[in-house]
Amino acid sequence: MSDWPEGRSDRQGGGGRGGYGRGSANARPEGARVMPHVQRPVPQQQPGYDNDAYEPSYDSGYNTGQVYGQPSRAGGGDGGGDGYGPPGGRPARPAPNWRKRIKWTAITVVTVVVVTSVSTYFWADSKLHRDVDLSKVIERPEAGDGTNYLIVGTDSREGMSDEQKKELHTGSAEGKRTDTMMILHVGGNGDTLVSLPRDSNVTIPSFKGAESGKLYPGTGRQVKLNAAYAEDGPELLVRTVESNTGLHIDHYAEIGFGGFASIVDAVGGVEMNLKEGFKDKWSGADFKAGKQTLSGQQALAFVRTRHAFAASDLQRTKNQQAFLAALAHKVASPSTVMNPFKLYPTLGAGLDSLVVDKDMSLWNLASMFMAMKSVSGGDGDGKSMNMPTSGSVGGNLVWDKTKVKQLVDQFNNDEKVTVSGN
Repeated sequence: MSDWPEGRSDRQGGGGRGGYGRGSANARPEGARVMPHVQRPVPQQQPGYDNDAYEPSYDSGYNTGQVYGQPSRAGGGDGGGDGYGPPGGRPARPAPNWRKRIKWTAITVVTVVVVTSVSTYFWADSKLHRDVDLSKVIERPEAGDGTNYLIVGTDSREGMSDEQKKELHTGSAEGKRTDTMMILHVGGNGDTLVSLPRDSNVTIPSFKGAESGKLYPGTGRQVKLNAAYAEDGPELLVRTVESNTGLHIDHYAEIGFGGFASIVDAVGGVEMNLKEGFKDKWSGADFKAGKQTLSGQQALAFVRTRHAFAASDLQRTKNQQAFLAALAHKVASPSTVMNPFKLYPTLGAGLDSLVVDKDMSLWNLASMFMAMKSVSGGDGDGKSMNMPTSGSVGGNLVWDKTKVKQLVDQFNNDEKVTVSGN
């Protein structure tokens, strides 16, 4: 009786021509023998035998002509994606290192914020027009505590087209004059904003020409305050304010018609609540009482109007303070600061049209802005007022010398201001 399975021929054994045993004519090197496709009978289910577990192991790589001893790289073999993984699937991924991810995310965010902030600082600093040289101002009072800014709004039409001049009701006068003048004191006992009416009666002191350098001795000549600016620019205006008050001015800031309107438009307008409506053909003002959002054109008309009021320039300075408060709050609001599409146009509009002294830094400018927001908006201990006056001469307002001296002393000693204005 034969020990070979039924149907097995000698050809399939070790001695036939097609075999690979001893004496085979088709002997092949060991380790490179590829099994031909052979249809194997499926084993019958045996008691206690897991046939399902058997089949993947039995068929894997056998019927595909795979070289023995080499794991499959196509996801076969023992079931891993690379042939070496755990049975039944791909290798398990390591658990994410959240601490490391959070760390690098934080580093990335901080880096972006720092780079953006530094870039914005240098961009803004490069746009400042530092054209005013306070070193040309002679015979200056000694500086006291705190910081004093002279803030000026002019009727400059520089860079404006004829259409813009018509739209903003600015006229076409040559040169530029001051429509707004304010002293802002920033100190440790509250900030104070003092409006200087342009019709204030002042004495022009001796001064050195800003352009010529020539010394002009004082003759006791009395003029309106805004005439000092028209005669020899910011340097003579600072010299005149210092001489008539005894207060040292540390920094100077000036903005023209076009720049003011551009800032208001850049923030999307400024809301005002007017107690009474008024019209003025000279400024183009036409307002009704109640809440309303002013555009750049309307805002300029609002802060320039004086002919519509019985108190004329004194009422205008109060309107200017009220509007600056609303504007400062709008610029500092999250809707502007957190929105780069509003923030950068607003900064650009302001810085492009702002003229400052040579020693003005961005930090000084930021301090000035925050103080304006405080004193005009009623935040903290800030105060806004008009320069105290005691009457008029030739139609010009005369400052109350006693109150002005008391106010300056409180500024110089950085004391809380108790003086009241008109």
